[in-house]
Amino acid sequence: MSDQQHFKYSTGVIAYPLFFVLSIWMVFWMQVRFFPSIKRLGVYPQKLEGLLGIVTSPFVHADIEHLYHNSIPLFILSVALFYFYRKISWKVLFYGILLSGLFTWVIGRPANHIGASGLVYVLVSFIFFKGIFAKHYRLVALSLIVVFLYGSMIWYAFPVKDGMSWEGHLGGLLSGLLFAVVFRKSVAKPERYVWQEPDFNEDDDPFLKHFDENGNFIENIEPDEVLENGVEDGQISEENKPNITYIFKENKD
Repeated sequence: MSDQQHFKYSTGVIAYPLFFVLSIWMVFWMQVRFFPSIKRLGVYPQKLEGLLGIVTSPFVHADIEHLYHNSIPLFILSVALFYFYRKISWKVLFYGILLSGLFTWVIGRPANHIGASGLVYVLVSFIFFKGIFAKHYRLVALSLIVVFLYGSMIWYAFPVKDGMSWEGHLGGLLSGLLFAVVFRKSVAKPERYVWQEPDFNEDDDPFLKHFDENGNFIENIEPDEVLENGVEDGQISEENKPNITYIFKENKD
């Protein structure tokens, strides 16, 4: 698939990430206004009842600041995901939530792990490693942008701050790396010019025929072969000449 087919803007590039972020804000509004108990729907590691939090925890946040810090990178990275990897974008989001939550459930401390930061780390990791593995200049550039914007987040995948679920962050990083490997073939192929093809022959190229062995431009080339209809290159046969009829109308004004 070429760049034009793969990197193609659509309304979903903005609409899907926007809807996803707005749904998280809506859940937070319901949590604050009507259902404060929603906050307990997080991941409780090594407990069966905590498995539900694998699906629900990305939609639950501790406070408005927690939600705000997750919303901006989640929207930006989701837009990049849907634009550059639209064929696998839903798979990355859906399985990213499940796998990062499962990692948290396995390695997490006994606590209530909530927030969409695990999914943010999935997207950071996936976009970065996917661009590096693909070796596509646009995707590599995207990887560098991600590193520039969110590279410092790597430190929070380790226990450097109390009260922060570094296990969820680490689970997201590992999940994104795994997806970059699993979906390694689902990338756009850089456009190739004719001269980049392995079977390209310089002697048959009509443009290169205008240059001699020293690189000098040749304005007129002697035809070395005759076309199938018996007419040399650049000539038009009598039967193929266009018939032009001129009609003169006198202006009586």
